[in-house]
Amino acid sequence: MKQSLQIKMGQSLAMTPQLQQAIKLLQLSTLELQTEIQTALESNPMLEMQDEEGAEPREADLANESRETREANREEEKAAAEQKQTASELELAGENSSANDEVMPEELPVDSAWDDIYDSATPTSSGSGSDGESRDFTEFHNAGIASIQDHLNEQIRFAPLSERDQEIAETIIDAIDNNGYLLDDVDVLLDGLNRDIADPDQKFVIDEFETVLHLVQHLDPAGCGARDASECMNIQLSQMPESELVTVAMGIVDNHLDLLAAHDFARLRRLFKINDEFLQEAIALIRSLNPRPGRQLVNDHDEYIVPDVFVKKVKGVWRVELNPDIAPKLGINALYAGMVKRADKSDDNNFMRNHLQEARWFIKSLQSRNETLLRVATAIVERQRSFLEYGDEAMKPLVLRDIAEQLSLHESTISRVTTHKYIHTPRGIFEFKYFFSSHVSTANGGECSATAIRAMIRKFIAAEDATKPLSDSKIASTLVAEGIQVARRTVAKYRESMAIPPSNERKRLN
Repeated sequence: MKQSLQIKMGQSLAMTPQLQQAIKLLQLSTLELQTEIQTALESNPMLEMQDEEGAEPREADLANESRETREANREEEKAAAEQKQTASELELAGENSSANDEVMPEELPVDSAWDDIYDSATPTSSGSGSDGESRDFTEFHNAGIASIQDHLNEQIRFAPLSERDQEIAETIIDAIDNNGYLLDDVDVLLDGLNRDIADPDQKFVIDEFETVLHLVQHLDPAGCGARDASECMNIQLSQMPESELVTVAMGIVDNHLDLLAAHDFARLRRLFKINDEFLQEAIALIRSLNPRPGRQLVNDHDEYIVPDVFVKKVKGVWRVELNPDIAPKLGINALYAGMVKRADKSDDNNFMRNHLQEARWFIKSLQSRNETLLRVATAIVERQRSFLEYGDEAMKPLVLRDIAEQLSLHESTISRVTTHKYIHTPRGIFEFKYFFSSHVSTANGGECSATAIRAMIRKFIAAEDATKPLSDSKIASTLVAEGIQVARRTVAKYRESMAIPPSNERKRLN
C-alpha cells in the first residue's frame, strides 16, 4: 500500500478550559455555586464582590483610560468614599440603604445580552444589616438545636449515679442514633466497656448495664435507647397511668404490630376480645406515640432549598425573574487590573495577567449560566402556564427534547440546567424537573401528563370512603371513564411512586 499525506477540513468540539468551566457552573446547585464562587474569590485576587452602588469602574472602561486617569479616578473615589463614611456616621442606621433602588426590568428579553441586566439591574440583597454592609452571600442559619447526646448527657449529669453507672450511661448515649435507637447490641457495648479491664471482678455485667439502659430509656424524651419501634412505644406507654386501654395498646405494640400494619382489625378484635370502638381507641393511643423520639431534638434543617428563579403574575402576565441572591455581583479589581503591563514578561506580571484572564472567564461563565437558566425557566413557564393557573391536574406533557428544540440547545444542556435547580411559584417551590413528565393518550386523541394523572389519583384517594377504599382497578376504571386510557398496573405504579399504600392497608374502622 502506498503511503501518502492528505489534508482534510472538518469541525470538532474542543473541550477548552473555558468550556469545561462553563459546563461545571451550569450543573452546580445554588449552594454548590455559592461555594464555588467563594473559592474563586479567595484564590483569585483579580475577582472581587462589587459594592451595592456599583462604584467600581467596569473593566471595559479601564482599558480605555490612561494610567494617570485611572489613578486620578481612584483618588476621587477614595475621597468620595471617605466623605460618605463620615456622613453615614452622623445618620441613623439604615437611612443610607436607598442608594440603589434599581429593579429588574418589567419584561426580561430572553435573547438579550445578559450584560445589560446583570451589571446594572440586579436588585440588591435583602440581607443588609443596619450598618449598611451586606451580609456574606454564603451565610445560612442553623436552628442551633442541641444534639440528642447533649440533651441526654445533661440529664444524666444530675442523676445520682456512681462512676461505673456514669460510664455505662455515656457509652449507651454515644451509641444512640438521631432517631433515638440504640445502634449496637448490648453484648457489643459490654465488650467495649470491658476491653481494657484486666480484673474479672471489675468487669461490667449485663445486669448493671440493663439497669442503666432502663434509666436512659426513661429520660426525656421517653424511648431513647430502645432497640426497636416496639420497645420504644412500649416505654412511652409504660409511663402512662395504668388502664385497660393502655394494657391493650401495649399488647398490640409488643406482639402484634404486624397485624396493625396490615390493618387486620378483625383478628385484633378476636385476640383481645374487644369491640370496634375500643380497638379504635387503642389504635388512636398508639398513633399518638412517637416512634422516633430523637427526631424532636435533631436539627433536620441543615439542607436548604434556595429558589433559582421566581415566577409571579403581574397584571395578568406571568413574569420570570432570577433570584438576585443566588450569586453575588462580581467584578474585576480595578487596582490590580491597572497594574498589568502588556509588554512586561516578568513572573509577577504573568501571574497577574493569568489571574485577570481567569477572572474574565469566570464572570463570563457565570453570566452564561444565569442567562441559560433564565431562558429555560421562561420556556418552561410558557409551556406550563396551565399548571400555574389551575394546579397539578392541568400539567401538560413535556420532555427535555421539547425545550431543547425550542431554545436550540442540546438535551444534555437542558438536563444540567434542570437538575437541582428550583423555581418558586405561587403554588410552591418545585425542582425544574418536576415540570417534565411523560404522557398517556386520551380517548379524544389528546395527551395527559403523568403528573396530572398522579394528581387525579391522589384526589380520588383523598375523597374515598375510608371503610371501603378504592382499589387500583376501580381507580383505573374511573380514569378510563374520564377519557384517560390507563391500565391498572400503571395506576399501581403511580400510586407507589407517591408512597400511597394499597387499598387493604388504607382501610379504616368506622
